[in-house]
Amino acid sequence: MDEVKSLPPAESSEREMRRLPFPFGRGAGISSSAALRWTGGVLFTFAFAAAGTAVAHLPGLARLGPMVIAILLAVAYRQIAGYPVALAGGIQFSSRMLLRLAVILYGFRVNMEMIFRQGWHMMAQDTVSVVLALVLTVLLAKWLRADFRLSFLLGVGTGICGAAAIAAVAPLVRAKDEEAAVGVGLVALVGTLFTIAYTFIRPLTPLTDFQFGMWAGTSLHEIAHVAAAAAPAGQQALAEAILAKLGRVALLVPVSLALLLWSVRLGKSGDRAAFTFPWFLLGFIGTSLLATYTPLPAPLLDTIAAAASWLLTAAMVGLGLNVSARNLFHRAAKPLVAMLLASTGVSIASYWFTVWFAVN
Repeated sequence: MDEVKSLPPAESSEREMRRLPFPFGRGAGISSSAALRWTGGVLFTFAFAAAGTAVAHLPGLARLGPMVIAILLAVAYRQIAGYPVALAGGIQFSSRMLLRLAVILYGFRVNMEMIFRQGWHMMAQDTVSVVLALVLTVLLAKWLRADFRLSFLLGVGTGICGAAAIAAVAPLVRAKDEEAAVGVGLVALVGTLFTIAYTFIRPLTPLTDFQFGMWAGTSLHEIAHVAAAAAPAGQQALAEAILAKLGRVALLVPVSLALLLWSVRLGKSGDRAAFTFPWFLLGFIGTSLLATYTPLPAPLLDTIAAAASWLLTAAMVGLGLNVSARNLFHRAAKPLVAMLLASTGVSIASYWFTVWFAVN
């Protein structure tokens, strides 16, 4: 495979973006061919998102989900046909702007009042899960001499809310598109394995349905994983699991703000390039407040949630096209081990806290 096919066309896509006006790019003029290429790039990511959604409905593949399948399809396309340079402008628009829009829409899932109404013990357990996931993943990554940035993204995805958390935090830690795509794929894979394990473990535990929902919500990776694991235990378990998970999603804001302050501090010391404020996080806060204090109809919230998932899937296609298979296994093996061990630690600690709060 030659260089044009094997490497992301960073310079070519940058030139392409400069030729396109806002919202397409930063140039002043636009040609019809450039507009068509940009539109083609966006539609290219939509086509892979649609393919991932369709394949996810096949028997045995539902647990992977559309997002992971779309990433795998994009990675496979990159290795076989190379990066579609002519469509780079639209693809990068999907992987950056649509990704941020998806994170903003994700905020509609977070109802702050419902979370705080559950009391301090749920938020305390959520906080422990997030902190433990980050600390364990980072320490294990250092011990294993794993790729630090990828490992950190995996810790964030494990502790908070999977793909959406990685998408929000990746710009703050200057993560590459390849690192973000690999991180999303690995979190989804490990979360799926843990979800299957939870369904087998549930009959063997002394937990009530309510307690099992709390355990799943404070320890599993994605909202989809939490729902899949808790649903067999009944509606009470499912409701508690989703609420506990949303408490972890809400912690995306303080974690991101802490990373923001850290990035600004590093930027002032000259260790980083000039920092760009992640305005989309303000959008996430705004939509969370809107969902909390505005009586929005349930069908509208369901539509917004579906749109957010679709946009996130399309954005992941753009990220997946930047993944080089030659580097994937070499870089991802040790971070994957770190995340597996950290996820196990979070699960054990969350189980212990669930039992302890029930007794006390």
